[in-house]
Amino acid sequence: MSETTLYRKYRPSKWPEVVGQDAIVTALKGYLTSEQLAHAYLFTGPRGTGKTSLARIFAKELGCAGHDLYEIDAASNNGVDEIRDLREGAGTLPFSSKYKVYIIDEVHMLSKAAFNALLKTLEEPPSHVIFILATTELHKMPETVISRCQVLNFARPDPEMLKQVIRKVAKNEGYKIDEKSAHLIALLGEGSYRDTLGLLQRVMVSSPDKELVLAEVEKITGAPKRDLVKDFVRAVLDNDSSKALILVETLGRTGTDMKVLLKLILDELRRGIFASFSPELLGPDYLAVDKEDKVFYEELAASDNAKTLPAILKEFLLAYEQLDSAYLPTLPLELAVTNIARRRAENR
Repeated sequence: MSETTLYRKYRPSKWPEVVGQDAIVTALKGYLTSEQLAHAYLFTGPRGTGKTSLARIFAKELGCAGHDLYEIDAASNNGVDEIRDLREGAGTLPFSSKYKVYIIDEVHMLSKAAFNALLKTLEEPPSHVIFILATTELHKMPETVISRCQVLNFARPDPEMLKQVIRKVAKNEGYKIDEKSAHLIALLGEGSYRDTLGLLQRVMVSSPDKELVLAEVEKITGAPKRDLVKDFVRAVLDNDSSKALILVETLGRTGTDMKVLLKLILDELRRGIFASFSPELLGPDYLAVDKEDKVFYEELAASDNAKTLPAILKEFLLAYEQLDSAYLPTLPLELAVTNIARRRAENR
């Protein structure tokens, strides 16, 4: 496999290659065909969702290339002097394109003085300049800047969408990957194409035979074995809090990342809820789970405590949110298990 990172190799460079951002593509094409271009766009959304890639494609479709396209990383160029230099450059005509396009990534990291300097240009932009600002943290942006931009919200891709990308890239690179392995990588990718393909590449370079199977992916990513996750979910649903706590302690001692463990628990509970309330979601038109998994989810749905699945999932969602502030990584999980057991005891 080439030393080029998969994310760079498969980064979209034209409209048909963009995955999961149909609304954004439609909007940008609309600006182009209507010739009602704004002078400033603000791309906002989670990291790794294609904001910079689409900014480059949009600039290309505007006919901007070469010395007329400027990319600025505000994380390292966030001072007022840099923005003043930008303003001076924006005042000059393009070299060979109709427009000068400035892509400012991580724009929320500009200093207050830099934002004020940028605002002056956004208020009275030269007719030949288009700004594309990109941010992962819209709440840190001054309202005065937001109000002068066309705001486009990038969606976080769901695991099913990421699985399609994983399968396509693996096939193109000459690898075989089974469904469960693709699903695990998609879950661990946290809704980011960049992170997902980074994980896939790590698994690929560690594979001796280009056959990517679940046990291999679990080992390389550090994810707990799926059978242990299923045992934990069964224990919680069967009200066997002792077994559930022992599993948490055992996994914690072996260095399992509790955030990864909770992601996998939440995913299993979510599918158990589908089996209980909408079984067709497990079918070929949606999640397309295999026979073994379908039996497990039907087992959850048939449990005496199946009606509590939504409440259980909510408890573990809370645990997931508390992980970053917990002084012991296992503590939020332990509290979730004991809270579920306590509520059941109170409701008897």
